[in-house]
Formats: sequence, structure tokens, C-alpha cells
Amino acid sequence: MASAKTAAAAGAAANTISQSKPAFWRDERVRGIIAQIAVLLLLVAAFAFLIYNFLEKQSKAAGPAISFDFLTNIAGFQLSFSIIDVTLDSQIGHMILAGMINTLLAAAIAGFFATILGLLVGIARLSKNWLVSRIAATYIEIIRNIPLLLQLVFWFSAMIAMLPLVKESFSIADVIFLNKKGLFLPKPMFEGSIIVFILAVLFAIGLALGIARWATKRQLDTGQQFPVIIVNTALVILLPLITYIAVDPIIWEVPQQGGFNFKGGLTVQPEMTALIIGLSISTSAYIAEIVRAGIISVSHGQTEASLALGLKSSWTLRLVILPQALRVIIPPLISQYLNVVKNSTLAGFIGYADLFAVIGTSQNQTGRAIECIIILMGFYLAVSLIISSIMNVYNKRAALVER
Repeated sequence: MASAKTAAAAGAAANTISQSKPAFWRDERVRGIIAQIAVLLLLVAAFAFLIYNFLEKQSKAAGPAISFDFLTNIAGFQLSFSIIDVTLDSQIGHMILAGMINTLLAAAIAGFFATILGLLVGIARLSKNWLVSRIAATYIEIIRNIPLLLQLVFWFSAMIAMLPLVKESFSIADVIFLNKKGLFLPKPMFEGSIIVFILAVLFAIGLALGIARWATKRQLDTGQQFPVIIVNTALVILLPLITYIAVDPIIWEVPQQGGFNFKGGLTVQPEMTALIIGLSISTSAYIAEIVRAGIISVSHGQTEASLALGLKSSWTLRLVILPQALRVIIPPLISQYLNVVKNSTLAGFIGYADLFAVIGTSQNQTGRAIECIIILMGFYLAVSLIISSIMNVYNKRAALVER
């Protein structure tokens, strides 16, 4: 009897011990949190040491303390191209802002054309036509194996060689002119009614998005397709066009030929064109391979099923293959968009006034190397983070959702 009570007591004690919570250092979650805190503290300590060491060296140096007051100084130099008005009397900060806008403009245009060209080449790479497939493969291999700087120099030299002199300019309706100095276009001068035109454009875009969402829901519910592309294209073009004719919100300043150059209008210099062409073609070769990998990742059974349902090849590609391939295409595509912005720093070699070139000139003018580098690094870091954030949001929407 005593032995039975002893065994029961021992069993109860064992159950109590087994049911008690383990020590906190044995909990994997606690250990993980502690490890993360330790790593974070090490990183903070490392950055603090670097900053302290830098400030200590700076205080002992004979040079001036770090300051961004130089941004208000008169620049004393001119830019070869700028969207905003700049003069020799403009402040350095204004010049840097112009360089930022130039960089973003060239990168945005190059990224747009690189995406379209890369998509077409990537699809052509998988064509059943042997000649089309070989041409696309040759294009990809050649472009990817030539350094980007050499491509930029080639396109710039080719443009200068092909284009005529100012007096022999190519002309389109005497409002658009092309020569060695650049492409001269009519410059828009906005009137007060531009607000009405902008509202019309925004309304057309919002209505087109609503129609696209309604058409998708309708197709899921009934299986019937709606001509979204045709309707939305007509809507986005016709509504702003009718509004433009009605309110006339823009007056165009036509370039006029002078003695040695054109005056007035908007000038697109050969340097900018060469930069956009070089970045577009170089990046499109990498995007083409990304598109090809994404399409190959989709099971061939999806194509067979869509063809068995009677879908055309173009519909199969647009409605079945590409939507599923996006989950593979988007992540590496983000890196290519970031590369477009970072590779634009080579623009200075062909004379385009991007931020990198403006910062270099400002540094030579003021001697503020550290401050200029901080501005340059901060700009590219901010742009990269914004692009990554936007593309990651789109990536989450395109990714497959597990049920």
C-alpha cells in the first residue's frame, strides 16, 4: 500500500515537472529574439564607432566643419540640358535639383522602353520560328557581353555622325527639327485651363480602371469577355482629346532657327538620346532573359489546356501564361529597374548633365567632397528604396495566394 502511494506521488511530481514551462533560455523564440537584439546592438555599435571616428578625424583636420551652406552659393557653371530653368547665377542646390530631375527623367524613359523591348525579345526568344528565335538569342548574347559604357559611346558617336548640320536640319512640318545640336520640339506653355485638362485625364484613367475591374468580375461570374483594351484605349485618348480641343489649355512655342542654332522650343540633346537608347537596349537584353525564364516556369499543361478550350495563341499568352509568369519575373525585374537608375551615372562620359556629373562639378567648385557624396548617396538610396517598395507591393498582388 505504501509503495503504491509512493509511486502515485512520484507520478504526480513527474506530471507537475513535465507540465511546467521550460526555462526561458530553452525557448527557441526567446533565443531568437535575444540573437536579433544582439546583432542589432553590434550593428549600432559598429556604425557609432565609424561615425565617432569620422567626426574625430574631421575635428582634428584643418579643413572646415561639415556644412551644407554651400548649397546657397552661386554655381557659376551651366548645364548642357535641364528641364527646369538654370543660369550661371543659379544656386548650387538648384543645379543639383536639376541634375536629379535629369537623372530621373532619363532613367524613367529608359526603363519604360527597356521593359517593352525586353518583353518582345523574351517572347521572340521562345518563338517556334527558328530565324526569329536565333535573332533574339544573338541580340541578347551580343548586348549582354558588351560593356554598357562602350554602348553609350557607340550610340553617341553614331548619332553625331548621322545627324546633319544646323543649316541642313531635318524638318517635320517646320515645327520639329533634327540636327547635330539635338532634337528641337515645340515647348508647351500652360494656361490656367490646364487644371480642367488634368482633371479630365485623371477622370479618364480612373474610369478605365473601373471598367477593367468590372470586366474582370464579369468574366469570372459569367465567362464572357469584354473588349477592355479597345474601350479603355479609346476612353483614355478621346476624353482628354475632346477636353483639350474645348478648353485649349496649352500654347506651343515653336523653335526658330537662328544664326548657329535654334531658339525657343524644347531641346532634346544627342547626349540624352544616346543615354536613353544605350540604357534601354542594354537593360532589355537582361529583361528578355528574365521574361523567358518566367514563361518557361509555367507548366506546359497550362498552354495545352487553354488551347483545348479554344483560346487563341495571343489570348493564351496574355491571359494564361504571362499572369502566371509574373510571380517569377517581378523579383529579378526589380533589380534591373534599380540598375537602370544606377547605370545612369555613366552619362557623364557622353556629356549628359545627370546628378553624378553635377555633383562632380559642384565638388570641384566648392571643395565640399564629403557633403556632395552624402547628397549623392542619399539620392540613389532614396530612389532605390522607393522603386523597391513600389515593385514589392505589386509583387505581392501578383503572387499566388495560398488558400
